[in-house]
Amino acid sequence: MSLEELIDDCKQGNRKAQEQLYRKYSGVLFGICLKYSRNKTEAEDSLHDSFMTIFDKIHQFGSKGSFEGWMKRITVNTVLQKYRKKDHLNVVSENIEEEVVVESSYADINLHTLLSYIQELPNKYRLTFNMYVMDGYTHREIGEQLGTSTGTSKSNLARARMLLKEKIEANKDKAIIGVLFFLMPKKRTVRLSALENSILKKKI
Repeated sequence: MSLEELIDDCKQGNRKAQEQLYRKYSGVLFGICLKYSRNKTEAEDSLHDSFMTIFDKIHQFGSKGSFEGWMKRITVNTVLQKYRKKDHLNVVSENIEEEVVVESSYADINLHTLLSYIQELPNKYRLTFNMYVMDGYTHREIGEQLGTSTGTSKSNLARARMLLKEKIEANKDKAIIGVLFFLMPKKRTVRLSALENSILKKKI
């Protein structure tokens, strides 16, 4: 069955088609939920809610653009909505610390450790870091999504990087210092796929 046929069947409410779509994309979408959430349980809840929204809104997908990209946006928005309801995502000060840039010179990257450090960040820092570094959002877009200013987004990112750097140095895990602070490519698709694929390959 082609993807187009699968989507059409899902639009008709076919349960077998929905199950097939879930099996096909749950791994990719769970990777997104995992990096945005504080733990595996939260990620599983977000994955469930994301698919509920996907099945509810799939009739809105008009076969233009990437279907996987459409589902990823729904997944990210589902996670962000939960934190928007729970937290005040601004910071008190918008003084922007200088961004630390460390050249990547380590070949072995422990992505499981990196993910655990990211999950330990306070919500506002974790969300901003993931949106900017992993998914390629601009600070303006992050501000619009989280209801904060561009300056707050930059400040949150700087603070997130500093906290991650401190965690890495405290645990002497130099193998992943480079990947956090290297200059990311400007194209969103490159930034997103490179890191997401690496995480999924580790089967976290």
